Amino acid sequence: MGQNQILYKTINLKMKQKNIRLAVLAVVSLSFILLLTFCKNKEKSNQVKATDNFFMFANGDWIKNNPIPPTESMWGSFNILRDNNRKLLHRILDSASNLKDLKKGSNAQLIGDFYASGMDSAQIESLGIKPLQPMLDKINNIKNSKDLLDVIAYMQRYGIYPLFGIMVDQDARQSDQYALYASQGGLGLPNKGYYLKKDGKSDTVRQEYVAHVTKMFQLMGENEAQAGKDAKTVMSIETGLAEASLSPVELRDPIKTYNKLTMKQVMDTTPDLDWKSYFVSATIPDVPTMIVSEPKFFKKVNADLKSVSMDDWKVYLRWHLVHNTARFLSSNFVNESFDFYSKKLNGIKVLEPRWKRIQSMTDNELGDALGQEYVRVAFSPEAKKKVLDMIHNLIASLRERINALDWMSAGTKVQANEKLNTLMIKIGYPDKWKDYAGLNIDRKSYVVNVMRADSFEYQRNVHKLGKPVDRTEWGMTPPTINAYYNPSLNEIVFPAGILQPPFYDPNADDAVNYGGIGAVIGHELTHGFDDQGRLYDAKGDLKNWWTKDDSANFMKRAEVIIHQFNHYEVNGLHINGELTEGENLADLGGLTIAYNAFKKAQQGKPDPGLIDGYTPDQRFFLGWAHVWSSNQRPEALRQQILTNPHSPSRFRVNGPLSNNEAFYKAFNVQPGDSMMAPDSLRAKIW
Repeated sequence: MGQNQILYKTINLKMKQKNIRLAVLAVVSLSFILLLTFCKNKEKSNQVKATDNFFMFANGDWIKNNPIPPTESMWGSFNILRDNNRKLLHRILDSASNLKDLKKGSNAQLIGDFYASGMDSAQIESLGIKPLQPMLDKINNIKNSKDLLDVIAYMQRYGIYPLFGIMVDQDARQSDQYALYASQGGLGLPNKGYYLKKDGKSDTVRQEYVAHVTKMFQLMGENEAQAGKDAKTVMSIETGLAEASLSPVELRDPIKTYNKLTMKQVMDTTPDLDWKSYFVSATIPDVPTMIVSEPKFFKKVNADLKSVSMDDWKVYLRWHLVHNTARFLSSNFVNESFDFYSKKLNGIKVLEPRWKRIQSMTDNELGDALGQEYVRVAFSPEAKKKVLDMIHNLIASLRERINALDWMSAGTKVQANEKLNTLMIKIGYPDKWKDYAGLNIDRKSYVVNVMRADSFEYQRNVHKLGKPVDRTEWGMTPPTINAYYNPSLNEIVFPAGILQPPFYDPNADDAVNYGGIGAVIGHELTHGFDDQGRLYDAKGDLKNWWTKDDSANFMKRAEVIIHQFNHYEVNGLHINGELTEGENLADLGGLTIAYNAFKKAQQGKPDPGLIDGYTPDQRFFLGWAHVWSSNQRPEALRQQILTNPHSPSRFRVNGPLSNNEAFYKAFNVQPGDSMMAPDSLRAKIW
């Protein structure tokens, strides 16, 4: 995530990642036609050998001929698919915004008016920061700690999460119940490392961040001296919060971040945080328990409530208000936010056209309303059936491999099979669409519409408390080009957006589809058995169903992957094998499962033979490599390595392939070749 500042609220993403394992957004074009384009004349124009660097062998020509557009931090086949989807969504939104006298609350009215308000640049410029004035007044009127918590709760109700996050989600240990979660938050930089890491580049980023915050305060009306002083106040408060925060690696531990406390225990730990008053302001009903993801962080919050002055808290809250809404305000705020978060952190040169930004936000805020219009024209029942057939083949492949493992005991295999038996498969779009009844969207103010939509979803979320778990709910919108595994629901989810030509072509060569979308499906299936997913049982409860010996055997094999990726280096930075462990395991398993399923799918069929000089097995592995074809800016690559649980594209290709014996055979890889891992370092799990 995070590429091109994907327009999801930071707090929602961070907290959703507790349960949802996202496939990295850099997925790509897999059509048979594009495969031939990649392969054509490769031997003449690309001198890289398959045995030396398969990523560049497969993608070198494409990378050379497809520079990164100035509006992007990276450019790959995902971006091509995204742009194809955007053209369709653009037509839908343009049509809806031009319709008159629509029924209030209808899908067309909601998406049409939301989109129109975002496209009305003249109105947005004339309003400037005025739409935020009511919330600014609340901040400026804070007199004591009770007022402070009331305003924090009020801001959270509108999608702005200063200081900490709050949300309702399945109880990780009782997945048939909802629970209230409190989580670390309140930072303007990507994670704690950006505040604490000691090197020249990190120092520069911190200086640029303070300069950015200063400029934002100036845009809000402060003089340069006061703005600079306030920016230092923000940096001081956030640095303290960062010191008490868990690292990205620690946040991956579902056991460490599961701390279910009675409200008495919570209040004893944070006596200066009046939770009862906060819950009233946050419209959260009284609860007997709360799951606090990072108790140490909340002790720091409690201490800061006593030590930080009310004037400094006002400064901090004003910053987080404008930081979270800048993209929806007048161009001076938009451009300043873009300059730091997109240019400096991601290397993007030019702001995207307005229609693309507003289209993304319409999907983010009204995804089911827009999604219903999208799937009517973009996802046929026939395509859905073919994807389901492939998924069932992949599940059968994983089951076969689990049952054949020599390091897993019979009892654990029974539990693993039960998990596969109860796996829920969601394809294309929800069976039950979200209801937007009561949401008021008009054409008066874009930022107000965003905040209303965020508030509506906040209320939808907190109203889950005390209700049965809704297992039909989706964590992504139908047009999204992504997929995920959710361990608490034991489900894999593939939105219609990722199942489009040229990404998935039901008429394409089996080798290409299995090497591409098949391996991505296998990736999500493997998440159910990776270092995190394996800790959840068939019902979705965080519960150990492994024997002690089986766990030890798994961890021993997973350590090989950690060690392997720790040694990969990009621009002086090593990949963090612990941070990327789950995704690397899923890539390794997904590729293995997909190849096995592909070979079974070919049984009884005529051999398709060579196509453009490549065998079916070679086309399978080329399909995998083309999934991750991309160019990436150095700034974005650095941010990915420091923050993202997904490895850079080159290593997502070369890493798992260097462990794969079928790949060796397909491309005649020999001992000593760069693409063959030595026996002692070769990773194999499933």
